[in-house]
Amino acid sequence: MLECCARCLIGAPFASLVATGLCFFGVALFCGCGHEALTGTEQLIETYFSKNYQDYEYLIDVIHAFQYVIYGTASFFFLYGALLLAEGFYTTGAVRQIFGDYKTTICGKGLSATVTGGPKGRGARGPQRAHSLQRVCQCLGKWLGHPDKFVGITYVLTIVWLLVFACSAVPVYIYFNTWTTCQSIANPSKTSASIGTLCADARMYGVLPWNAFPGKVCGSNLLSICKTSEFQMTFHLFIAAFVGAAATLVSLLTFMIAATYNFAVLKLMGRGTKF
Repeated sequence: MLECCARCLIGAPFASLVATGLCFFGVALFCGCGHEALTGTEQLIETYFSKNYQDYEYLIDVIHAFQYVIYGTASFFFLYGALLLAEGFYTTGAVRQIFGDYKTTICGKGLSATVTGGPKGRGARGPQRAHSLQRVCQCLGKWLGHPDKFVGITYVLTIVWLLVFACSAVPVYIYFNTWTTCQSIANPSKTSASIGTLCADARMYGVLPWNAFPGKVCGSNLLSICKTSEFQMTFHLFIAAFVGAAATLVSLLTFMIAATYNFAVLKLMGRGTKF
């Protein structure tokens, strides 16, 4: 039993397992916290920065659209992460079989047959009926037998997610500036400016149109906003969403590196699928 477990551990794609865990964690953190942070931002704008619904009507539509995009993003990445994990098991088993340090199981033989060009049911006594589980795995192997396509798709997703990661830093920057202004108001001895001139203007970030009223909050009123639980919670939720986006980006890079290595090994050994 120990020998069997050792063989299974040798064939396990540890990089893909770590990347899958990071992907699921990062996407869940980004989507969950991002959804709630957008809701909190909507409430702050409605309560403190604008008295006219028409001023932030477009903003609410954009926030709701982003929330629906978040639902789709979560569903897609959980599905794609599972596919990448399956591809990791598939190509890792084939690579281990090539190097001879991993004896595949029935399913492993079926998965690696489409890549390594292994036996297809013929033995010393002629044609043999393939095991049903092996046939299922062979079908799965034919579907997953294009590691180059997974590398290409993951590369494109990494570029797109890099933009998402950069965009997720924008609300953190806005809230951090507001929090810094509140700290200056709370400690007037550390700044030479008048407290009344220290403001947070939502219009300068494009959140509200320039004709929105009041559009900005200054002095002690701003300090009271920063002390509310809504502001504190929304600020920390955006930070958590930013961390989740970073974790997802790292997972995609790990997936791409692992898939590229396995594909390169299979291609250089001359046993890869016909591309």
